[in-house]
Amino acid sequence: MLRERTVRLQYGSRVEAVYVLGTHLWTDVYSAAPAGAETFSLKHSEHVQVEVVCDGQAEEVATNGKQRWPLSPSTTLRLTMSQASAEASSDKVTVNYYDQEGNFPIDQAGLFLTAIARHWWPLLNNAGPGRSALGPGPSVLGAEDLLQEESSWTWGPEGQGAILLVNCDRELPWLPKEDCSDEKVYSKQDLKDMSQMVLRTKGPDRLPAGYEIVLSIPISDADKVGVFYVENPFFGQRYIHILGRRKLYHVVKYTGGSAELLFFVEGLRFPDEGFSGLVSIHVSLLEYMAEGIPLTPIFTDTVVFRVAPWIMTPNILPPVSVFVCCMKDNYLFLKEVKNLVEKTNCELKVCFQYVNRGDRWIQDEVEFGYIEAPHKGFPVVLDSPRDGNLKDFPVKQLLVRGHLAGSGGRRMTKVVRDFLQAQQVQAPVELYSDWLTVGHVDEFMTFVPIPGTKQFRMLMASTSACYKLFREKQKEGHGEAIMFKGLGGMSSKRITINKILSNEALVQENQYFQRCLDWNRDILKSELGLTEQDIIDLPALFKMDENRQARAYFPNMVNMIVLHKDLGIPKPFGPQVEEVCCLETHIRALLEPLGFYCTFIDDISAYHKFLGEVHCGTNVHRKPFTFKWWHSVP
Repeated sequence: MLRERTVRLQYGSRVEAVYVLGTHLWTDVYSAAPAGAETFSLKHSEHVQVEVVCDGQAEEVATNGKQRWPLSPSTTLRLTMSQASAEASSDKVTVNYYDQEGNFPIDQAGLFLTAIARHWWPLLNNAGPGRSALGPGPSVLGAEDLLQEESSWTWGPEGQGAILLVNCDRELPWLPKEDCSDEKVYSKQDLKDMSQMVLRTKGPDRLPAGYEIVLSIPISDADKVGVFYVENPFFGQRYIHILGRRKLYHVVKYTGGSAELLFFVEGLRFPDEGFSGLVSIHVSLLEYMAEGIPLTPIFTDTVVFRVAPWIMTPNILPPVSVFVCCMKDNYLFLKEVKNLVEKTNCELKVCFQYVNRGDRWIQDEVEFGYIEAPHKGFPVVLDSPRDGNLKDFPVKQLLVRGHLAGSGGRRMTKVVRDFLQAQQVQAPVELYSDWLTVGHVDEFMTFVPIPGTKQFRMLMASTSACYKLFREKQKEGHGEAIMFKGLGGMSSKRITINKILSNEALVQENQYFQRCLDWNRDILKSELGLTEQDIIDLPALFKMDENRQARAYFPNMVNMIVLHKDLGIPKPFGPQVEEVCCLETHIRALLEPLGFYCTFIDDISAYHKFLGEVHCGTNVHRKPFTFKWWHSVP
């Protein structure tokens, strides 16, 4: 359950909200302020505790409403309640706004609260202490006498255990499938993608009659791990597939004395919603009992591997190369992206039509990530195409993707979620995107790198911020400032700030969309430990389609490409104030003081009209994290 949430005030109106005891309720008095307001005062019911929080400093508010506070973008209210409400909406908080003279309130906003109590009983984990964890490279199974335990796996810098890489590249590029899709080893280079496993035995020259040493895997792991054995290590080595897929056990040849048998283990499947990442390989000593009776295990030992997770690379990591498709209708877009990339140290990789088969959606087709073990790591592309057209995307390593072909936008979101669901390293945050026509989270949020404790700021689309900006421009006398004619389905009309603000249907639609945005905002604040100071609101407007879902009214600026400090932002073609787009001016004022360089890219004809933006039509291969995933402590 969310421990914190946000409720937005609206001046001149009453806002109803339900409060759950034990949580915090936040509201922003600044964005709700009417034009000309400079200070505010507060009144509240006796069961409501209100704190004014400014720049991280909190001050408790008395109930009488005599004290005044200056309006500031960094000022928020934190509300708590001490008991459940006796009646619905019986508790309230009233905000009065004052102009510079401050004699009388110029407007008022009311928040009416209904507090409810909730009780929570934690469920006890009966599974006992976890045995899963980290691992540095090859694993050794066996030692003195017969066998030595190597079945523990612990996370953290001091952790121990064994790691497997999914062998998803192609050492021989002319082969039709990835290396993990067959039961063969074509080169010693392929072995470097595997982990080693050693079985050491020490004993008599031969085992007593009827005894066998057997390697085995559970049937549940048969599609997740494969094992190869080196045959004739001194006379023309051959690598024999002994475990995995249809092979659940293998009888080990006992050679007597002190012996060491080397095996190579490869991962076949990434951790996902149905697979935690842990696989086990057992070695058992079996005993013969009687004719017709199966051999009985009298000793079993286990080695546990954790399959390395596929780690998606976020915007805060340094870029290496930028990918973009070359289409018949995106020449100008491609040119502007090229100019942006030239400002950085990145390489531009253009996928021409004979490669991309007419598909323009690089971001919607693939996600760049990587896999890593102490002995090796390499980039891996998650390919989840809209229509399968990018199956020949020119990147060396491709994830096995047979079951992903033909997926749509929400299918892509589910695929990424499933891949991350069981990964304690990169646990997913589930967001609400069904209110959008396409349904991608990059339509309302992104991250940019910035020095500090968190090392990022979250940029979030905000219809409230857009209307606030337009009202300010209207007050300054720019109400007739004209937007680009080809926006919002109004190509033949003159779109001005005044017409947008007077369009009641559009206003109501965007109030609904803002509630959807705020719901996601509360989730992200709770899950990522964010404050309002960690979030930057970018003006955005949406228009409801025939299915009552949102599509961008003008190019959605949050859907940008982030190349360290260089930002490629969709050109919004907003109202022209003194021959300059006021939306662009506003964005520069928000981001450039933080050290970013804003480049606005015209994507209207190439992507916006197809319900996408700059981020949808580009993709970035980035450097991996310097922090090793196995050093984390979930």
